[in-house]
Amino acid sequence: MSPTTGVWARLSAWHPSVSPEALVVLASVFFAVISNGPFWKAAYALHPGSLLFLVALFGVLVAANGLLLSLLVWRWSAKPVLTVLLFVTALAVHYMTRYGVYMDADMVRNVLATDVKESRELMTPSLILPVLLTAVLPTLLLWRARIVPRAWTRTLWVRPLFMVGLMVFGTASVMLASADVASMLRNHREIKYLATPMNYVVGLKQNLRSSSPIAKAPKSPIAQDAAAAARPAGSRPRLLVVVVGETVRAQNWGLNGYGRQTTPELAQIGVVNFPDMHSCGTSTEVSLPCMFSQIGRRNYDEKAIRGQQSLLNVFDRVGINTLWRDNQSGCKGVCEGTAFESLTDATDPSLCKDGRCMDEVLLKGLDAQVRAKPGDRVVVLHQLGNHGPSYFQRYPDSFRKFTPPCQNPELGNCTPQQIVNAYDNAVLYTDHFLARTIHELQAMEDYDTALVYVSDHGESLGEKGLYLHGVPYAIAPAEQTSVPMVMWFSQRFATGRGLDTRCLADRARQRTDHDVLFSSLLGLMQVKTRAYDPTQDVFASCVKPT
Repeated sequence: MSPTTGVWARLSAWHPSVSPEALVVLASVFFAVISNGPFWKAAYALHPGSLLFLVALFGVLVAANGLLLSLLVWRWSAKPVLTVLLFVTALAVHYMTRYGVYMDADMVRNVLATDVKESRELMTPSLILPVLLTAVLPTLLLWRARIVPRAWTRTLWVRPLFMVGLMVFGTASVMLASADVASMLRNHREIKYLATPMNYVVGLKQNLRSSSPIAKAPKSPIAQDAAAAARPAGSRPRLLVVVVGETVRAQNWGLNGYGRQTTPELAQIGVVNFPDMHSCGTSTEVSLPCMFSQIGRRNYDEKAIRGQQSLLNVFDRVGINTLWRDNQSGCKGVCEGTAFESLTDATDPSLCKDGRCMDEVLLKGLDAQVRAKPGDRVVVLHQLGNHGPSYFQRYPDSFRKFTPPCQNPELGNCTPQQIVNAYDNAVLYTDHFLARTIHELQAMEDYDTALVYVSDHGESLGEKGLYLHGVPYAIAPAEQTSVPMVMWFSQRFATGRGLDTRCLADRARQRTDHDVLFSSLLGLMQVKTRAYDPTQDVFASCVKPT
């Protein structure tokens, strides 16, 4: 027998026996040591050189992992559950390390809502090695083990006693550096969103709870007293187009004074620009429902926001027909019960390639869609915009102005300037898309037309080691919460509405946020309701009776 054959024979015969509790301990230590690089990096930065603090955190992390796994890992479930956790953890840690994201409940919701196209862009060769080392290899070892059988009557007292032991161990660990640990938990709560696998397991639990059959009950109506103001006989219908941008940040918006002119066409047209605009969230999943809600960020209540109808339902109820046209991953519940059209699978050869379409596809057939129903209309165009990390795929080659751009979804393989170049090219294309939308509206001479553009959230491009978006709002950097907003009104719309655009330009210089959208758009379209708040209407002080 050759040495190689002998080694293989011994490995084939290797089936170590292990109890479920021992497996929990081994898995807890593995996750604490191997799968928590971002956690340890953040913790070390708080108390560099403090070995006692790190030892205390290690004990706390092992105990916390152990308590979590004690609820999930039993003799019959151990191998499949741990296999899933190993692979999901490997993926989570990879993206947390690469992009500096925090895996809170909102980020877990983003992951759950990610479509195949978005997922495909994130599946890059850099995944292979970490998945092999931290998921495939330990999974192979796991399935070689033999879990010792035990009478259920014995498990009834062994498992609770084991969990008590974990709690004692965790408490003793805290006592090694109680002041430092308590300070971290009190002043840096965001670090808990870096501790895997607890972060995404807890986030998944919260999302499953919010997705229960009770939460999926019909949304409660709002503004039931709403009524549209009477229009003079012979008035032209109004058409308001609301463009929801994606991942455009205020810092790279040319109209805001950015060093590069990324908005040349809008600058020529002349729009009302809001340079101090702030988002309701740092992800589409949070911002979109919040933007179209009467609750907003000032009284933020996720359950209430998701359980209520949106501004679009109010418009529909008073006879202002709405339409949501989407080139992204849906309306996140905002358009539920109203007209919706997805263009993500459009096949226009001039605009679509490899399953993705440029945002100008949203203008295809827009005129016909508007005229399909008489009267005032509100149309929402939901852009693909600057959705990362593949910024280079968000604009046609003709908009490759800032060079060289990063042309790799693995942002770590590009220089900071290349990333910014690709991002700015995508902003430049959004500028063109908005300008073209305005030209389309100008051509609709039988309508009084207006446009409101606002991005849903911003983006980090490497500042402070962060990329993409989705950082918990309480600690989110300005790059992820400061967004652009612009407005344009045809002369007939402004005159018919009595809108003083110079006054509005003065108002636009004040700090503004997504919370103003609900009442501002109600007021702009002259919908009267007790849900309307004039203090949140950016037009209120700039409208004269007509």
